[in-house]
Order: sequence, then structure tokens, then C-alpha cells
Amino acid sequence: MTQDLPGRMLRLLSLLQTRRTWTGDELATRLGVTLRTIRRDIDRLRDLGYPVDGTTGTAGGYRLAAGADLPPLLLDDDEAVAIAVALRTATSGVAGIEETAARALAKLEQVLPVRLRHQVATFQAAAPLPVPWSTGPTADPTALALLAAACRDHELVTFAYRRGSGETGRYRVEPHALVAADPVWYLVAYDTGHDEWRLFRVDRLTDPAPTGHRVPPRELPAPDAAAYVAGRLAAAPARYTLHATVPADAATVRARTYSLPGRVHPLDDHTSTLDLAADNPHHIAEQLLGIDLGPDDTIHGTPELAPHLEQSAQRLLRAARALTRPDENRSSQDTAHGGSNENGVGHR
Repeated sequence: MTQDLPGRMLRLLSLLQTRRTWTGDELATRLGVTLRTIRRDIDRLRDLGYPVDGTTGTAGGYRLAAGADLPPLLLDDDEAVAIAVALRTATSGVAGIEETAARALAKLEQVLPVRLRHQVATFQAAAPLPVPWSTGPTADPTALALLAAACRDHELVTFAYRRGSGETGRYRVEPHALVAADPVWYLVAYDTGHDEWRLFRVDRLTDPAPTGHRVPPRELPAPDAAAYVAGRLAAAPARYTLHATVPADAATVRARTYSLPGRVHPLDDHTSTLDLAADNPHHIAEQLLGIDLGPDDTIHGTPELAPHLEQSAQRLLRAARALTRPDENRSSQDTAHGGSNENGVGHR
């Protein structure tokens, strides 16, 4: 049992859980013991059921491998609270994540010390349940885990992929990173079959399989994976487009239209250009609700988008007219519906 281990072995186990591979010399230096002592402690961990693998060669060392059972994890106070809070608020675009997170949280809370359980309970009282707004596509958590490991280990993977057109093909890629652009998860990877960087939606990806072949990491043609995803999404072709000049600074326009950085460009401190693109015209209509557009001659785009924007405007106009009917009509309706909302809460 964990409590029977001496303090040094607990520290050794903690180190093994924080990094994939440690050399014997590194562990000996960290713990202030000899290499021979490290070897004995590793053998003791193995006797207790911890699957510690040993490798040889210039890059050899020790690592905590996957076993039949999950070994006890050593967490400090901040790590335990952070995990509990993350589990409580897990509503990302991963299939079944809410139910799985609830089960994991229940197990974690059972073993939390009283002082930490109180912190988690305080947070839960202030934020009892997350609101699951997103109803978009969800990714398979097993596929995410496999791809995350492949990104970490720079291991080639293969999978079947369904493109937006409906066509399906198999790919062999060098995975680089996973990026969540709510609610969609994307895999940034180098496509070895076409010799180019690609973006793959994980919800369209099936049968991922590691190949066991590792390669040196490639340099991504962007500052980081998130910037690469944002740039590719901004440049992606779409059925409907709209370009406009907006009398507001770029930060304000991005915030009010929920646009990717590449869609908004500043002209000066008070004016920006906005480029919107979507296959669903209602998405563009929704983005335009939060801003005022500039002169008519600065607005350009897909002519087929116009009737959809007009329909959205008519719906809003009808709602506005209904709210401005004579006072006596409003009063009778308020009475019929039990008066106004005392809490003043607006609903999405």
C-alpha cells in the first residue's frame, strides 16, 4: 500500500509520474542517493505493482508504463483542487465527457483531505453546474487520447478521414498538436502522403492507429498550433462571404462578432475591416448583430447572402414591433403572464 512506502520512494514515484523518462543519474541527483539505491527502489516499486520499465543505451532510463490497473497518483494540493474544478466544469466537445467527468470527480472527492474537500465544495456551491450551450460535433475521447500520445511521442499514425464533401480516404500523418476551437477539436499534422501540413477535424476521423514509428518533430509554419488553426480556418473557402468596414477598433470587432483574429484587420484606432465566411448564412447574420457597419459602398460579399440577412432582419423587426404595441395591450399581456420577470434575467 502507498502509505507503507518510505518518503524517498514516494518522491521517486512522484518524479516518475511527472515526466515520460528519467535516467538513473537524474533520479539519483534529484533524490540525493546513489544509483544503486535508485535501482533497489525501482525494484521495490515493481514488487508493489507499479509497472516501471527500464531501457538501455545512451537515451536509456526509467519510465512508468501503462499497466493493467491505474496506480495511485501523487498530487499536491493545488493539483488536486485544479483537477476537481476541471472535472466539475467539463463540457467540451468530447463525446460523453460530462458523465465520465462526474464519475471521476466522485472518486476523487472520496479521497480528498478534508481541507481540500472544503475548497472544492465551496466552488461547487458558487458554481453548482456548468451550462452546456454547445450542441455541436463531439470527438471520441479514445481517439483524442491516442492522438495526444502520438503528438507527445512524435509517432506516425494512420486513420480514415471524411472530408466536408463526404469523400473518405486514409491518411498517414506526423501528428503535431490537438487544438480545441469550441466545439470542434482539430488535429494539426503533417500529411506524409501529400507532403504538406494539414488540419483534421477529430469528429470526422475514425480508426486511428499508431504505427510504432517515431520521427523527429517538424517546424510548424506558424508561431504555434493555435495560430495555425486560426489562420487555416480564416482562409478556408465558404459558401457565403461578407466584407465590411466597421467604425470600431479591431479588438472590439473581434469581441462582438466572435471572429477569428485573421478575419479582422485594423485600419486605424477607430476603424477596422471585417471578413466573415460561413456555409450557414445564419451564422453571418448572428455575427453582425453586435456591430454597426460603415458606409454601404464598403460592404461587399456573396449576393446570395442578401435574402438570408433580410429574413433575419424581418424576424427582429417583427419582434420589435410586437414590443412597441399600445400600452394597454402590453398591460393585458403582462397580467395574463403573471407580471414581469422580477429577477431581470435575460435568456439566451
